Amino acid sequence: MQTDAPFWDSLVFAGIDDVDVEAVTAALGTVEVAARGRAAGSACPDCGRFSDRVHDRYLRRLKDLPLAEQGFVIRLTVRRFICGPVDCPRRTIAEPFSQLAAPHVRFTTRLNHALERVGLALAGRAGARPTAQLGFGAGRMTLLRRVMALPDPRFSTPRVLGVDDFAIRRGQTYSTVLTSVEDHRVVDVLPTREAGPLTAWLIRHPGVEISCRDRASAYTDGARRGAPDALQVADRFHLWLGLRRAVETCVAAHRDCLRNPSPSSMLPEATLGSGPPQDDTEPVGRRADRKKAAHALVHELLAQGHSRRAIARHLGWGLNTVLRWAD
Repeated sequence: MQTDAPFWDSLVFAGIDDVDVEAVTAALGTVEVAARGRAAGSACPDCGRFSDRVHDRYLRRLKDLPLAEQGFVIRLTVRRFICGPVDCPRRTIAEPFSQLAAPHVRFTTRLNHALERVGLALAGRAGARPTAQLGFGAGRMTLLRRVMALPDPRFSTPRVLGVDDFAIRRGQTYSTVLTSVEDHRVVDVLPTREAGPLTAWLIRHPGVEISCRDRASAYTDGARRGAPDALQVADRFHLWLGLRRAVETCVAAHRDCLRNPSPSSMLPEATLGSGPPQDDTEPVGRRADRKKAAHALVHELLAQGHSRRAIARHLGWGLNTVLRWAD
């Protein structure tokens, strides 16, 4: 099926003044547009002289974003012009289409941008799966090549710098990742987790006011030498880690107090001091007394008609402990 070329010219190449549509064909779920350049000639990128002498023509096949859930392909006829000056090392000049597609690629610029966004969001295999559903299927390596071809993002020195290590190979090889704490982005990656590379980085990038790091001595020394005026603080993870360890130490020191059940009207207060013997460091006589008291306490509650689960819940013991004394 063929349709009106001027309509497709305005639809497909809107804003691209150097391309004309010659024909449009739709078949087997794919729309193909035959197009050519309309420029009179081209300037040589080496000597800068303009040429309109056509040497030959060749065909480029460019894949574009889908249209109405159909594949879209542009068959672009490209002219090659002759560069006349003898002193120019270039003999021919390929007709440029900078707005439509980069040289030597098989995707249009807009499709290439879509692949870059998918690759940045989902990477290889995970990104390749939805591209088939979106109508411009691409393999995992195609997406990864688009991501690797992107220039490194430019950044300014962060005011609050996060410093932490990560494992390239756990237990074998470690590196250091530098992040901007305020806007949550990766700034740089250092090859090791030693003080030297961190010091050198901070000297090359002055302006860090706060160094938020873990408690490694290498990072302490590197931050002190590279940014002596910066305030060093522990990061959130290590603050919580220190708090957790302090709580564990406190609980362990008072576990005998925590093991005893709270007073209740179910039993006389004198019998509530007995708990299941769990500490192997207790004197033998005291452990024996605690065993007898625990056994008597459980059987007394059973005799009162309480279930084993209710007894465990009331005393704050494990159900298996109550079952052991009950049996």
